[in-house]
Amino acid sequence: MSTARTLRVLDGDQADADLSRVQPHNIQAEQVVLGAVMLAPPVLAEVREILDGSEFYRPAHARIWEAITGLADGGEPFHAIPVAGALGRDLVKVGGGPYLHTLVSAVPTAATAGYYAHLVRDLAYARRVIDTGTRLIQLGYDAPADGTITELRGAVSAELAAITAADVRGWPEPTPLTATVTALPTFPLWTLPDWLGEYAASLAEVTQTPADLAGCLALAVLAVAAGGKVWIQAPAWKEPANLFVVVVLPPGNRKSEVYRAMCAPIKAAEKALITEAEPMIAEAVITRRVAEAQAEQAAKTAENASSLDPTQRALVLMEATEAKLALDAATVPARPRLFSDDATVEVLTSLLCEQGGRMAVLSPEGEIFSIAAGRYSGAPNFAVLKKGHAGEELRVDRVGRASEHVDAATVTLGICTQPGVLAALGDTPQFRDQGLLGRLLYAVPDSLLGHRKNRPAPMPTDQEASYQTTMKTLILSLARLPEPATLTFTDEAHEAITQLLADTEPRFRADGDLAHMTDWGGKFVGAVVRIAGLLHLAKHLRDGWNRPIDAATFADARDIGDYFTAHAKSAYDAIGADPATADAKALLDWTRHTTTTRFAARDAQPALRSRFKKITDMDPALRVLETHGWIRRLPPPPRTGRGRPPAPLYEVHPAALEDAR
Repeated sequence: MSTARTLRVLDGDQADADLSRVQPHNIQAEQVVLGAVMLAPPVLAEVREILDGSEFYRPAHARIWEAITGLADGGEPFHAIPVAGALGRDLVKVGGGPYLHTLVSAVPTAATAGYYAHLVRDLAYARRVIDTGTRLIQLGYDAPADGTITELRGAVSAELAAITAADVRGWPEPTPLTATVTALPTFPLWTLPDWLGEYAASLAEVTQTPADLAGCLALAVLAVAAGGKVWIQAPAWKEPANLFVVVVLPPGNRKSEVYRAMCAPIKAAEKALITEAEPMIAEAVITRRVAEAQAEQAAKTAENASSLDPTQRALVLMEATEAKLALDAATVPARPRLFSDDATVEVLTSLLCEQGGRMAVLSPEGEIFSIAAGRYSGAPNFAVLKKGHAGEELRVDRVGRASEHVDAATVTLGICTQPGVLAALGDTPQFRDQGLLGRLLYAVPDSLLGHRKNRPAPMPTDQEASYQTTMKTLILSLARLPEPATLTFTDEAHEAITQLLADTEPRFRADGDLAHMTDWGGKFVGAVVRIAGLLHLAKHLRDGWNRPIDAATFADARDIGDYFTAHAKSAYDAIGADPATADAKALLDWTRHTTTTRFAARDAQPALRSRFKKITDMDPALRVLETHGWIRRLPPPPRTGRGRPPAPLYEVHPAALEDAR
């Protein structure tokens, strides 16, 4: 366990002796780090989160690191030979080409690079402490004889501030463990066009469900209509029109009934598209069968062409080749699909490729998250969701299966899940580290259970018919666009986007309300731009894709964005909010009170024995702290023999100790 030590005073002779000692360093650790990076290039990303090159004791090692990172930043390979070339005349100064190979041969295994990188960083900090002490001694000797030490105090404070500043390299912003207790806003249905907002309000009344559920699903259904068919041009970037919407409600809130009503136009539109496509599919099937027969006959003829003269044999081979190419070109289009309610990641990928890059997952359950976390594969797998949110190119190559490719994949999510599933999202660190949590638009409304009316107002017949007809027409009109349309903004709306960017940026600072969730906040403006595009299409049903988005529509989208921001804060606080959260908070408080920077579970258990009877009882709390970014597991030291592996060692986020000061 690492804690702050009590300072001791040295007499003059002892101080002089200490200052003459060689500063702490470990040449072998530096060699292993450099060698591992050249031996296994993927290791560089991990090491660069720990080191920046200034930590090397030997100047030659710092120069080699500079050459390696320079090559990597330029997209060039950085094994020993390119590094030697990059060093140029400095190659002799660092020990020559053989020394680079010595570095590689010094690596026991590339997996130990992280351990040795931490060791190099720690020793570099120790040298900084020594240098700071030396400067402080010099400052003391240089103090003015008249006793005015105001400048001295300032210089000492600056030196101490520099040496005690938190080193947050490689650390993500930690997620708070406390839950939000303030009242959350309700979904602003008034921002939706009348035909949509009035229906959502009536549906919420009839089903006695929070208006948030119908309102969020209204956006999801619009995203199903526009995703892959419409893009929105912001001032300096372009956004697809799909959304990832997640509504959090406990069981018993009639989610399925609301889903059926809101998704009915999608099913009707999908059925109409299938009816339109059936003649073309039938024709394509017949065409392919004919092409298969012709290709098979031509192949047989070519196989028996050995007795023909060269000219005739070449002609037969050419005909067989043309027949095979015609067969390859005779593809059968898939039946149109707009959404799925339950799909594995692999199936979702295939559906995307079959449907030209657009697909949605709409479900009153949160199965997609457990599947993405690795329920079937054993490891997190959600690349298709990341690419599908951004509208990026998707290429999938699997052993034993044909390659799949789509130029711009767009996935829409309209999910309603239980609070427990939301809390469990934090159990998969990759969801936060790789940005999935930051892509979700959360709604965490209050449940109406216990407060529902037994005789709610009935649904007006004209509202339901208007919604069904209008939404189906919008879906079909966008589905039939020959090429994706790009929406633009008026000059006034452009200025509103710029202002939103300016208003949002300070919120990421240390004292800002989005400082702990910059992954979500970084996509906030883009989400508002997408919502503005969807509202625009819903307001201008006949020609929305041919006219710009005005400032009033963007203002409505910003109001919806503010709604999602408040709910995202609550969702982030709730992630991991299970019984282990209280234990995690107690463990974090222990690190603060003891100013512990590194510890093993056995170090904390005696002081927290009332909570943790056994060391293994601490595992859930450690997982919560790790997934929330308050601690991280340090790489283990290399094994030197038999026996049990050492217990995991954890490092505490510097922000925890800053809070304790």
